[in-house]
Amino acid sequence: MSFQRTQEKLKILADAAKYDVSCSSSGSQRANTNKGLGDATGMGICHSYTEDGRCVSLLKILLTNYCIFDCAYCVTRKSNDIKRAAFKVQEVVDLTINFYRRNYIEGLFLSSGIFKSADYTMERLVDVAKKLRLEENFNGYIHLKSIPGASDELMREAGLYADRLSVNIEIPTEAGLKKLAPDKKREDFIKPMVKVKNEIIQYKAEKKIIKNTPKFAPAGQSTQMIIGASGENDFQIMQTSNHFYKNYNLKRVYYSGYVPISYDNRLPQIGSAVPMLRENRLYQTDWLMRFYGFDVSEILNEHHQNLDLDIDPKLSWALRNLHEFPIDVNTAEKHMLARIPGLGMRSVYKILNARRFRKLNWEHLKKIGVALNRAQYFMVCDSNQFEKRDLTSEKIKGLILQNSTSKYGKSLSNQLSLFG
Repeated sequence: MSFQRTQEKLKILADAAKYDVSCSSSGSQRANTNKGLGDATGMGICHSYTEDGRCVSLLKILLTNYCIFDCAYCVTRKSNDIKRAAFKVQEVVDLTINFYRRNYIEGLFLSSGIFKSADYTMERLVDVAKKLRLEENFNGYIHLKSIPGASDELMREAGLYADRLSVNIEIPTEAGLKKLAPDKKREDFIKPMVKVKNEIIQYKAEKKIIKNTPKFAPAGQSTQMIIGASGENDFQIMQTSNHFYKNYNLKRVYYSGYVPISYDNRLPQIGSAVPMLRENRLYQTDWLMRFYGFDVSEILNEHHQNLDLDIDPKLSWALRNLHEFPIDVNTAEKHMLARIPGLGMRSVYKILNARRFRKLNWEHLKKIGVALNRAQYFMVCDSNQFEKRDLTSEKIKGLILQNSTSKYGKSLSNQLSLFG
């Protein structure tokens, strides 16, 4: 195959892969052995951010953009008039190794359109990972997209060679999927998830008995859903996320705002792309559920079905539940400290540690790094200030938005008079 043809394929299939945002490698540990290539140590993959903020690189491509399905929201839908291309298994292997040796990438994120059948496609994805591991001795990060409907045998084999597996549920609700992708069935997405979940559980159990048990998807599994294509509200979206977190032990759920790619009367009109801010609010809600002890029903429910785009979801919850405040930072338990707007978990742990030695006042909290422009309205400390709490939710929201660009504590002295 000519160099020009390889470049053309790479351009087409890398561009088609950009709509998949679920690329994260946190949690994988695959040490370099036998003088092999690469080393996956939980650092992440291409143009993705790890939990500690590092940006890392990935060869992110589709095996092919040919597809037997005609999903309304997908750029690779079979009725879409686009350039088509397909890599051979060995071509992807060679590209990965060559890119890695040139220090362009730290791993591979490989997805594909579904051609011929789910098993036919999944078998080739597995072959890529298998060749990289066994023939090239590649120890870098590999993330494979699971093909809906693939057999249990192929899913097990995939987990032996990939660090992370993921299958996109695509649309948050079954009704939305039926409307926009009538050829697909929700159970085809669930089947590989169940297999991966059970294999991970089995691996962890066997690892306790046999230390050299072959690793199985050490970075777990994730999924992605498109938001804004089928009209679901934020409550429905986060209910779906909560369901998959609890029942399939997912590492992450990713939210991809719908990008209009062609006209279809089942879809929002061209030009009605989902605001990036809505994606951001969904991720913030997801974070509160996973790390801050919030139940989804506390943030979103039948009476509050969409997130406030003006303020973050924790602040929104606090303003709707002023009866829970103020919280005394010198006596409150960890889970209540975590509910104070402006307090991240790092600040919570710093407070818990510092208050063992003395009572904390506002100056101490500023030094810890608490965002007092928000937190000041919801807590008390070792001070005779901020005693009077007679502001309404609307007033507090207005003051916070007014000072949202201020640095921590900048407007604090100007607002002391508001509290007597």
